[in-house]
Amino acid sequence: MIIAIPKETAPGEARVAASPASVKRLQALGFDVVIEQGAGEAASFPDTEYEQAGAKLCANAADCLSQAGIVLKVQQPNDTELDLIPSGATLVAFLKPAQNEALLKKLADKNINALAVESIPRISRAQKMDALSSMANIAGYRAVIEAAHEFGRFFTGQITAAGKIPPAKVLVIGAGVAGLSAIGTAKSMGAIVRAFDTRPEVREQVESMGAEFLTVEIEEDGSGTGGYAKQMSKEFIDAEMALFREQAKEVDIVITTALIPGKPAPKLWLADMVETMADGSVVVDLAAEMGGNCDFTEADKKVVKSGVTILGYTNLASRAATQSSTLYATNLCHLLTDMTPEKNGEIDINFEDEAIRGATVVKEGEITWPPPAPKISAAPPQKKPEPQIEVEPKPEKKSSPLSLVAFWAVAGALLLALGKSAPADFVAHFTVFVLSIFIGWQVIWNVSHALHTPLMSVTNAISGIVIIGALLQVGATGSFIVTVMAFIAVLFASINIFGGFFVTHRMLKMFRR
Repeated sequence: MIIAIPKETAPGEARVAASPASVKRLQALGFDVVIEQGAGEAASFPDTEYEQAGAKLCANAADCLSQAGIVLKVQQPNDTELDLIPSGATLVAFLKPAQNEALLKKLADKNINALAVESIPRISRAQKMDALSSMANIAGYRAVIEAAHEFGRFFTGQITAAGKIPPAKVLVIGAGVAGLSAIGTAKSMGAIVRAFDTRPEVREQVESMGAEFLTVEIEEDGSGTGGYAKQMSKEFIDAEMALFREQAKEVDIVITTALIPGKPAPKLWLADMVETMADGSVVVDLAAEMGGNCDFTEADKKVVKSGVTILGYTNLASRAATQSSTLYATNLCHLLTDMTPEKNGEIDINFEDEAIRGATVVKEGEITWPPPAPKISAAPPQKKPEPQIEVEPKPEKKSSPLSLVAFWAVAGALLLALGKSAPADFVAHFTVFVLSIFIGWQVIWNVSHALHTPLMSVTNAISGIVIIGALLQVGATGSFIVTVMAFIAVLFASINIFGGFFVTHRMLKMFRR
């Protein structure tokens, strides 16, 4: 089966659906790959790299699409491209099925199977093919870069000979994939970062990245399905607006990412909040394509109101085309890998696979959007706790004072006998040995657990001394017993040395980048 990658025709679109590296992976699955000339140039992938990877170049979109069994695109096809795709082929792209009923009908009428990559369910197994999250990650990063470009100051605070420069204050509304990416980027640039989200479970993620998580007085869970937020009550929204009005007096940059699936973006940053912000402030609205979270947002435009710059760019991922294309191409490779179980170049649109079923919007002339609701496993019923039977503790047997006296008397007698019969140097060495055991036990016992791994570096040195002494005894005295004991000492010391070095090496790797 032939995979065709045409050049993107949407205005401002610089991404491409395949990278030279992904072409090799697709060929390993049994596919032949054809690509339109210049398709990857805007993403810094020249035609020569595709040829070296094994792809065949086509002069134009007509030559490319006419032989396609599978078409990989970034944006949805226009009418001209749709006419060129053969009946029975499979289209994979961002299709926006919830807003594009007319496109789905055209695809069904022409018997073109279609998979919308943004409809892949957000389940653990499908993370490798989740193109929407990949693009959101880049959009969040790029939002901070665009804000920094428009902002007239440093992000990080500085103290210079010319005076003190305060750090920028950044507010991120919505802590999804894009929001977390924006938080991490702004924090790494030295800004003071605050974040707000209606889902309480993201608080830990926000704070782990060094940002402050803002809350309102009303307790209400905004967690929806698929990792999205749900629409909140009027009381919660009123409290939220009051919080934002207070923040508008302080923050320099606002990045909004709030979306509700299938609905227009909620208005969160209102006109009076923009007017409250200081001149030179910046608002980046990542929800501009769905109407925007800010009152003044205009799709794909830069607007200045009351001295505040509002950016409504709808395709921020395309502004980092090389990285976006690489990640998107990898996501598509994972999707096609799951659809090609035999690796023979023939795909299987298997509706038993939850990820493939969720992405498929048209199959064999029938519109299959929307997909069925994801199956949620019911929690197993909790077992009733069995009544605990109280067991009377057995009385502890106390040692008899006479037995203790007898033990120490025998031990003392043995030591005296050993002292009289053994050489003087043996007694001295034995005394040092006993004291070493006692002191060593006391030292190790009181060491914190966090220091046990570094402590192995010290024990390696001690074991080295032990093994040298044992090696000197092997065969030196001619005594069989001494030789056996020396061999055992070498064995155990070697285990400690090699094991210690192995664990120490793993510990040091944790501190390397």
